[in-house]
Amino acid sequence: MPGFERFIDRWAVIPAHLFSNPRVYWHTLITAAFVHGGWMHIIGNMVFLYIFGHSVEDRMGHLKFLIFYLLIGVFANGSQAVISQTSKIPLIGASGAIAGVLGAYFYYYPYARILTLIPFGFFTIVVEIPAFIFLGLWFLMQTLDTTVSLTVQMATHRESGGIAFLAHTAGFVAGLVLSPFFGDKRSRFK
Repeated sequence: MPGFERFIDRWAVIPAHLFSNPRVYWHTLITAAFVHGGWMHIIGNMVFLYIFGHSVEDRMGHLKFLIFYLLIGVFANGSQAVISQTSKIPLIGASGAIAGVLGAYFYYYPYARILTLIPFGFFTIVVEIPAFIFLGLWFLMQTLDTTVSLTVQMATHRESGGIAFLAHTAGFVAGLVLSPFFGDKRSRFK
């Protein structure tokens, strides 16, 4: 087994391995969030973490944020793995954990204004959109993509590679649900 394949086998979630031998592969539910499929993958994740993570971490505190982030990553990766139990396609990336951060931001700062680029053909305008609209639309897109992905998977009886959309939706929902247990009691409407 070449070095890269050995690396992926050891650190990425491979659902078939996880469910056939969970004692050996349980750690991949955590480590997969720190493995990415290329520069664009990690840069995309870091942009969202940079925009939304700081405010959520301020609300939770450093240690609680770290625990929250790791728990959401495990839940998101685990959710995707559960629906693909026989798949040998690796699951990698922090997208599920970062989606949880987006869910927390949605809970704590629904009326914060998000500076957003909106393309109109050759032109682009910049507008400020309330977080609940920006993140609500993001979640809706992820949910639609999850539905299409699962429908294709069930119709073809094959695992599909690419983006683990269920990890995104599961991470967002888990972040939204767990946020009250990790943040302080300040008003979320400020």
